Amino acid sequence: MRRTLPTLADKKVNPLAAKLLEYCNLLRDNGLSTAEFVEQLTYLVFLKMADETAAGPRSETKERAALVPVGYDWHSLMEKTGSDLGDHYRVILAELAKKDPDTTVGTLFTGSQNRIPNDNLLRKLIVDLIDAVDWNKLAFDLTADAFEVLLARSAEDTKTGAGQYFTPRPLVNAIIDAVQPRPTDTITDPACGTGGFLIAAFRYIIEHHTEELSRDEIRALGSGRIWGQELVPNTARLAVMNMMLHGLGSAAGQSLVETEDALLTQPSRHASLVLAHPPFGKKAAITAVGRNGLAEKEVVHYPRNDFLITTTNKQVNFLQHIMSLMEMNGRAAAVVPDNVLFETGTCSMLRRRLLDHYDLHTILRLPTGIFYAGGIKANVLFFDKKTRVGGKPNTSKLWVYDLRTGLEFSLKQKPLQQADLIDFVEAYLPGKSQTERVETERFRCFSYDELTARDHLNLDITWAEDPTLDDTHSAPPPEVIAREIVENLEAALNQFAAVADELGSDPLPQSDMQQ
Repeated sequence: MRRTLPTLADKKVNPLAAKLLEYCNLLRDNGLSTAEFVEQLTYLVFLKMADETAAGPRSETKERAALVPVGYDWHSLMEKTGSDLGDHYRVILAELAKKDPDTTVGTLFTGSQNRIPNDNLLRKLIVDLIDAVDWNKLAFDLTADAFEVLLARSAEDTKTGAGQYFTPRPLVNAIIDAVQPRPTDTITDPACGTGGFLIAAFRYIIEHHTEELSRDEIRALGSGRIWGQELVPNTARLAVMNMMLHGLGSAAGQSLVETEDALLTQPSRHASLVLAHPPFGKKAAITAVGRNGLAEKEVVHYPRNDFLITTTNKQVNFLQHIMSLMEMNGRAAAVVPDNVLFETGTCSMLRRRLLDHYDLHTILRLPTGIFYAGGIKANVLFFDKKTRVGGKPNTSKLWVYDLRTGLEFSLKQKPLQQADLIDFVEAYLPGKSQTERVETERFRCFSYDELTARDHLNLDITWAEDPTLDDTHSAPPPEVIAREIVENLEAALNQFAAVADELGSDPLPQSDMQQ
């Protein structure tokens, strides 16, 4: 059984995490959100780690000096007090923000700002917390797990933002256990968020292939064989720091996270394993200025030759991008909302392409109540890229695992645990032939002919009846029923908004949708 990262629901939180949460609460009381605290922590911890490395071997000292110039380093910050401290901190952030954005330092500091409300709190954070810890000597597990706890708290606070969702770490680990990353893999996530999939893949390789890997091969994994893309700069910087704390990437090297819209350009390199939880939500749009000088709303159709389906549907475009990212004989796992499985039009065209040109071999139907955003009904698609021979479809059988019917989860009372996914991973038979799979109450197999016989290739497949529907004694408590009603309404409103976008209408304002 693999190690799982701690969550806020864990009773035993490591001491560093407890200390970080204590300071997080202190700054929240002074108006700083958890996300802002984590952002400032990222800047300061990097400066402290750079200072610790500068005290090491001479080669590392030279390398680090080039990263953080004298006068903009940790020592210069420690020497300041009062208003001088706040002023100097802003000068340091501005100086490091000038670094090449393609480097680790550039990704970390581009657009950086001091958001700590007063200089006394800044001094307390620097002296009492950051400087008191030897970050480079502390075990990776301790620092990385502590940072993960903060990221989970941040996701809980912000709930939603730009269509991004914090993927539950038990789900990430189960997906990794199913696809079994290999040392020879090239691995990417085109919507990497805080880097959860990439880190889990890296850790899996280290934990399962230690004896086969040399130090140079391990270093190569963090020097370009594993990479991601993230649209939001603040999230990208958290991903880079999260990955570094897990031992992935180098402060002195190129950034492992490209900060850009992954959908804008055709991939320049491909991967043997693509892992992704692309942003859900409404269709993408930009605001352009017309010749008359007035702002115009322009729907985005990405001008890419590799996109065979022209659409504004964000999910369809991301899945097309994932298909393009894959090497021949590559594999992918992607979290998608329910509408991808049943909507007509471009979604049904996408399903046809997945079945015919790829081997869509497994779908994991996810339960509600596991994401920080409400109303999310999602699935994980597992598919491989194969050469199509003689016009025959590449998908012969689709296995569907139902982790939804009769199961209740909530973020606080009953969060998703690793144990809830053990049966799925075992049924998946990682590393073995799919011909050895066995049907169970929750795991069913459907042939290509059965799938194409369904209206519009609808893959929103269910077969089990929810036992709570007929048994009043086993019915969920009222608060669970109420939450389900709210989630179903939110999901329905999101789908109506998507249809409105597809028809060219203005979507419902977010404020109206939340009322």
